[in-house]
Amino acid sequence: MILLQVGDQVVYPMHGAGEIAGIEECDIMGQVKQYFILQLPVGDIRIMIPTDNADGIGLRQISPPEMLDRVAEVLLDEPERPLGSWNKRFHSNLNRLKTGDILEVAAVIRNLILQDRRKRISGGEKRLLELARQIFVSELSFALKLPTEQAEGWMMEKLDSNHS
Repeated sequence: MILLQVGDQVVYPMHGAGEIAGIEECDIMGQVKQYFILQLPVGDIRIMIPTDNADGIGLRQISPPEMLDRVAEVLLDEPERPLGSWNKRFHSNLNRLKTGDILEVAAVIRNLILQDRRKRISGGEKRLLELARQIFVSELSFALKLPTEQAEGWMMEKLDSNHS
């Protein structure tokens, strides 16, 4: 169990990185609970997360900068061979995103971008790729302390070097 407080930078799986802007108590149907108020920079979104379920939903701290070497390796690795129909790949990639693991998100991005370069991916996979990019770039931006455009540039530089 991680102890979180106001000002901590965290990742919320399937949403991306943000900062805990506050902790509020809310009375919902007669039950008073504490909630983290998570402020996501992408879309200027505020999300309320029950403090007693933060671990259960996978809320975690931003990856440390030393993790970025492993992230770069994933982006530069050979992509996994797409198996099965686009629908099967879509669900497999969606499940990987739900883990909230930056290395899994990086692998999904690598696989989909490199596959799209060889043979166009489906509309559903394109939407999934955009979600993965948003999640990934938001965390990368916090980890590298860079604006999102520069974090996206870092990611694309690695992928452009991948000639698999």
